[in-house]
Amino acid sequence: MTTAVLPPPAAASAEFFLSRYQGLTNRLPGSAGLRRGAADILRTLGLPTTRDEAWRYTSLVKLSEARFHEALTDTGGFGWDDDFSGFEGLPRLVFAQGRFSAAESVLPEKARVASFAHRADFGTLARPDHERLVALNTMLAEDGAIIDVEAGVDAGAMLLVSLGRDLHGTATAFHPRHAIRLAAGARATIIEIARGHGEYLHNPVMEIVLGAGAQLTHVRLQNEGKAAYHLATIYADVGQAASYDSFTLSTGAHLARTEVHARLHGAGGHVAINAAQLLRGTQHSDFTTVVRHEAPGCASRQTVKHVLAGHARGVFQGKIEVARAAQKTDGYQMNQALLLSPDAEIDCKPQLEIFADDVKCSHGATVGELDADQMFYLVSRGIPNAEAKALLVRAFLGEALDMVTDERARRMLDDVIDAWWAVPA
Repeated sequence: MTTAVLPPPAAASAEFFLSRYQGLTNRLPGSAGLRRGAADILRTLGLPTTRDEAWRYTSLVKLSEARFHEALTDTGGFGWDDDFSGFEGLPRLVFAQGRFSAAESVLPEKARVASFAHRADFGTLARPDHERLVALNTMLAEDGAIIDVEAGVDAGAMLLVSLGRDLHGTATAFHPRHAIRLAAGARATIIEIARGHGEYLHNPVMEIVLGAGAQLTHVRLQNEGKAAYHLATIYADVGQAASYDSFTLSTGAHLARTEVHARLHGAGGHVAINAAQLLRGTQHSDFTTVVRHEAPGCASRQTVKHVLAGHARGVFQGKIEVARAAQKTDGYQMNQALLLSPDAEIDCKPQLEIFADDVKCSHGATVGELDADQMFYLVSRGIPNAEAKALLVRAFLGEALDMVTDERARRMLDDVIDAWWAVPA
């Protein structure tokens, strides 16, 4: 008698994506060997589960149970004009359903731009053998933006817009592969917007490489459709005296996770990875960071804030690693959560791993509710209850938002936060 051997649950969860890969193999751009290797990883290990330490707070069970179909290139029905209000005159790279939309894009003059579909370059930073959603992206990536800024050039600001949607009620999936590379002394600001409607999976991977003295400001708005899945992985490689300043505002998607891996390998480098998450209903959003200090005299800053209503769940996992050679490291990490409902939940896991002797590293976390005395003070002076809550939440978010110095990006974030209050909790 022969007993059937069933695959482990984790491996079974990737079966649908593996089948899709087999159907697309002949028309996927770039290295077939890299894609086969990523497929082997998923075939063996499957998607992450809560048994994996890095995913203990975020379950992908619903994702593994969904059946996603190929996203067709279609800009109709997105209302994409709304994304460009207030950004008139800025270059923009628009991706609809993960594919570059030349008709809606305006290319920058001071940066070289290529499409991954035409110049497939997987880069050197991504680790599909360690991050299985990166393996999923490596296996299925079809398009993305490749942005190069030459040495000493200030490329100014540009938009990177991703629009997603279902297909007449059928869930879709797309896996963009982006790369941003600034040569020595170059500067740029990337304002990244992800939005859409319906059920879909947006699984982007972005590689950022900064040469000596380069400066990149990266502002991200995750405002996906409320039934969407947003699972982003960012790698940042920061050279000598270079600076990577990022801010992420997450308000959309049913299930979201942003994972940032930053490596400071040149002396005097600086990294700021800041975020705010505004969630309600049954939304779940995970912000996970790993900052590796490998060179002396580098600094990193992380401030992450959560505002949680209804049954929403926020997650923050932040790790600072300091190598033995990284003397004079200055690392700071703060996570704060404001719970607007007794049913909301926050999970926080800060970590420090230090092998150097001469360092200054700290982390902290606070969880609380709206201050009753402050609410009473505002309401007793005639301010409506909802407006009083909004004022206190604004004050709570202020420290994180003040780090966004680009006026156009700041106005966009302010407008999104204002609109968040217009929706009943």
